[in-house]
Amino acid sequence: MLRVRGLSKRFAAVQALKGVDLDVRAGEVHCVMGQNGAGKSTLIKTLSGVHQPDEGEIFWEGGKVELHSPTAALDLGIATMYQELDVVDGLTVAENIFLGHERASRGVLHVKKTNATARALLQRLGHGGLSPSREVGSLSAANKQIVSMARALSRDTKLIIMDEPSAILDAGEVENLFRVVRELTAQGIAVVYISHRLEEIRQIGDRISVIKDGQSTASGLHVTDTPKAELIRLMTGREVANVFPERTPVAADAPVVLDVDGVELAGHFEKLSFTVRAGEILGFAGLVGSQRSEIIETIYGARKATSGRVSVNGKRLAAGSVSAAVDAGIGLSPEERKSQGLILEEPIYKNVTLSTFARFARTGLLDEAAERRAAREQIDALELRPADPDRPARTLSGGNQQKILLARWLVHGTSVLLLDEPTRGVDVGARAEIYALIRRLADSGTAIIVISSEIEEVLGLADNVLVVDDGNVLTQTEATDIDEHGVLDLIMKGSAA
Repeated sequence: MLRVRGLSKRFAAVQALKGVDLDVRAGEVHCVMGQNGAGKSTLIKTLSGVHQPDEGEIFWEGGKVELHSPTAALDLGIATMYQELDVVDGLTVAENIFLGHERASRGVLHVKKTNATARALLQRLGHGGLSPSREVGSLSAANKQIVSMARALSRDTKLIIMDEPSAILDAGEVENLFRVVRELTAQGIAVVYISHRLEEIRQIGDRISVIKDGQSTASGLHVTDTPKAELIRLMTGREVANVFPERTPVAADAPVVLDVDGVELAGHFEKLSFTVRAGEILGFAGLVGSQRSEIIETIYGARKATSGRVSVNGKRLAAGSVSAAVDAGIGLSPEERKSQGLILEEPIYKNVTLSTFARFARTGLLDEAAERRAAREQIDALELRPADPDRPARTLSGGNQQKILLARWLVHGTSVLLLDEPTRGVDVGARAEIYALIRRLADSGTAIIVISSEIEEVLGLADNVLVVDDGNVLTQTEATDIDEHGVLDLIMKGSAA
């Protein structure tokens, strides 16, 4: 169906693609893997008509084509679902599905026809109960993704490109995604599936192509015949042990750094109490929507607690005050790093020093040379790539954007670090680096809370674990005393152990 040969693309001094080959057959799930910054996003945007290649050829159903715009790709039957959901919250489900090709004549929208066609598409995806007239802003992330998928199918789609479609889904929602994908391929629709999750690709993929540094290192490998270790080597160019850093026991006399006492946020979670000691990593395990993010946002002061108190090193913080939390030494890496954590158009060095401007101010003016020096130290220490402090944050891969957030709090200095989904959308090589960095920070005495939808990640990183469901703590235990099945069993039962 789709054949790509020698695709190359340069942006100024950056060679994003250096000769990529790809073959996709009708009715298959073709997985594309590579580290952050390998060129996957550029490949996706080239196939969807956003970028035009400098060299190379694209063949569609046997004929050579040139995709001068996204409309040209859509007209051929190539649709793309981006990692950052492209739905409009203020519009209805049906309006989102037909956005850009509305069912209208003479400027008048045919509402009944639009809703009826939208309902048929949703039924095709197994979500007939989702009302076409419901406002998208009220939907869960999983249902927003279904809307995005229905939009892709609202045209005569023959190939769907899915960029990290499971990144915002919990285990049950991922299984439903797989069911939908299998139904699509059974109808002859091809799926190009981008993911960092190796086990996920084992479940859903037919063949795999790997990109490293903008070049194809493997094309059309059969999933069942390719060992996991070989995939990692093809992605990284080296062997990466798929293990978490060795735990360092928390000292028995380690002081309590963070003390959360009876904190409650009405409508989200009831009275919650726990402590985190110096050098301890506390993990929050739970599914998407379990109120884990709301808990740490309340600790950070981004939400004002209804009752209770948060103390750092024995000092009580003012409720609902981010500045008080930061001054006390709390840092937050939020779940949505692009929309909540970074100023994407600003350079790396400005994002790194964002919480520490006062340190670099001289008579009311920022010393940008000093900012750059501080950022450069962290860029080198964290091996952030590309190592250019003046590069806009939006141009970096997900793993390197995460490193910017960690660098920010390393420059500021923190005694408590709150990490919400720190490896979402991050490849296996960068994950290993981030895991090692988190452990080093803990070993240096930082108290750390880690939230992740991947239960294996929480159990592998944390010293102690809180299992959370719908704002309730079901149990608190040492990470070595519970496994993934035990966590899920508690959540399914919905009761404390």
